[in-house]
Amino acid sequence: MPIIDVHAHVGRWQFHLSSGDADTNLAQLDRYGIDLQIVSAAEAVVYDAVAGNAALLTALRTRPRLLGYAVVNPNRPEESAADLRRCLDSGRFVGAKIHTHYPGRLPGTTEMAEAFDVVAEAGVPLLLHTWGEEVTLLPELVEARPGLRVILGHAGGDAWREAARAAAGCDRLYLEHCRTATDAGRIAYAREAGVPVERMLFGTDATLIDPCVSLGVIRDAGFTAEERERVLWRNAAELFALPQPLSGHPTP
Repeated sequence: MPIIDVHAHVGRWQFHLSSGDADTNLAQLDRYGIDLQIVSAAEAVVYDAVAGNAALLTALRTRPRLLGYAVVNPNRPEESAADLRRCLDSGRFVGAKIHTHYPGRLPGTTEMAEAFDVVAEAGVPLLLHTWGEEVTLLPELVEARPGLRVILGHAGGDAWREAARAAAGCDRLYLEHCRTATDAGRIAYAREAGVPVERMLFGTDATLIDPCVSLGVIRDAGFTAEERERVLWRNAAELFALPQPLSGHPTP
């Protein structure tokens, strides 16, 4: 069965965890049988979005199993809008990424609303770092922007119950459950709250977290074979308009 990882990173972080360059990502893909990974640059997330996105493009050009998220900085919407267009025009980026805590802008701020406008205008999926009860504001923000589709990275983190209820109330919110602490019952809770399997995605937070953690979460979630196929790759292929089958990518 193909596997698409919709939440990963390239580059080093300030944490003690082991992480490296794009070849580290590829080694993990091979180890765990992951066909395709959508990544953002650590440099772009924590330091300089434009420079980090440019460096990531260089890595993506020679690694077809990696596709990119262009990081959008809520503090510099005009600069990010132009940079996002450049990244998408390259053909190697398929979405946008916004972090909330590093730029210091949460949903509900004017800056984040402007960043959402930038992504909505570009018409690509948004991976949003979510960690806290501000996820309750997302249905209204998304509904106000027709066509905007948002992946809740970490499914709200410690606010996973609130994230599940938010996604249940908005059909353009998607859940992706990677995190270091794999609280039991998160996926079951989301399903009981009314989030359909069609809006659940597989992500790992690689290379910060080894993909085996998220693979184990999916294995233990009680999905049927058909549901597991949707979560592991088919939902992502549809959301990002990727080729089916995944031509050019090895299938485990």
